Amino acid sequence: MADFSEQFSNRVLKGILKYSQQSDDPWVVCKMPLFIGRSRNFKALTAWAKKWKADIVLAPFNPSDKVEDFRKMGIAAIALDNISPFESIPNLTADYGRMGEMAAEQFHRMGLRNFAFFGYKGVCWSDGRRRGFVDYLKSAGCQENYYEWERIKTDTLWSYDEARLGKWLQSLPKPIGIMACDDNQANIILECCRVFGISVPLDVAVIGVDNDEVLCSMTDPQLSSIDVDLEGGGYALAAMAEKMVKDPSYPGEDIVLKPVGLVQRMSSSMVATSDDRVSAAISFITQNVKKRISVADVLEQVPMSRRSLEQHFQKAVGTSVYEFISRIRIEYLAQQLLASTEPVAALAAKMDEPDAKSISRRFAAIKGCTPTEYRRRHLRKLGV
Repeated sequence: MADFSEQFSNRVLKGILKYSQQSDDPWVVCKMPLFIGRSRNFKALTAWAKKWKADIVLAPFNPSDKVEDFRKMGIAAIALDNISPFESIPNLTADYGRMGEMAAEQFHRMGLRNFAFFGYKGVCWSDGRRRGFVDYLKSAGCQENYYEWERIKTDTLWSYDEARLGKWLQSLPKPIGIMACDDNQANIILECCRVFGISVPLDVAVIGVDNDEVLCSMTDPQLSSIDVDLEGGGYALAAMAEKMVKDPSYPGEDIVLKPVGLVQRMSSSMVATSDDRVSAAISFITQNVKKRISVADVLEQVPMSRRSLEQHFQKAVGTSVYEFISRIRIEYLAQQLLASTEPVAALAAKMDEPDAKSISRRFAAIKGCTPTEYRRRHLRKLGV
């Protein structure tokens, strides 16, 4: 009964369906009617579930909802984490603190010294990610350089004061890493940065959560995001729900979703460093990602010998100048592969790469697959 139009619920549903396909009994999944979802009318929800003869209900309940009524009706109810977890029924929850830690850890590893969080107020999944983010900064001694937007309520999901948010983003010290509570909010940050001329990722690096392939791919630059094992959680949830149906005395237990890693894209591809010469080199490379530039081109912008630049670059970035140029250009090509239907050769030509085979080999070395395979895999995930 969750709204499966969102990628979070959709991926959980995939796990549920995978389990159901292995079950001896046929499963039928029905999406909650929109009028119930919008009104959050618990009485209407229970009446509809009873009329539909549901065995299992999965929904983002409100704290005031009498969720124990479902058990009296012979229905197994499981709560999607919303405002706060329930004690009377199992919850589909997650290790939110670890997600916040992962984002802060990545920003810190990048060399950033300024950090911010953009999320909701009074919902457990956003508050939990914020706590994990802040706790890591405290352990790293960076809490004094932490900033926070006035956390918004969830009923403002699709509306925000662009002027006020833009003013806040402009006021932040740069460069800065901003963690958004989910990919939807990260998308808002990226759009606002674009409108107000704030460079991403040079001035603001952004990381979201859930790795929504659609949202992460439609932004410019593409959004880095913490991936969560949503399908695995859906599978475990379905197994537990079936047990609750077959054994009414079994109360069920919380299913805790685990973050599986950060999917790095262009929105957090920069490296913060106090070395002005390395910063200038990175800025030049990033701004000319569409052009075929060489280390010699970079040296024209930075007044130092190649050996000295390579030494400084290796210390600050951990790679050679050439390797950094190649990685940035491969990330840009990956973005174009999903944004366009043009052949790889045509996209390579637009990047001043006359030999499509050469850049394809470099792409495979970094991404683990050819550009064509990359496009096919990711478009399949997007349902295209």
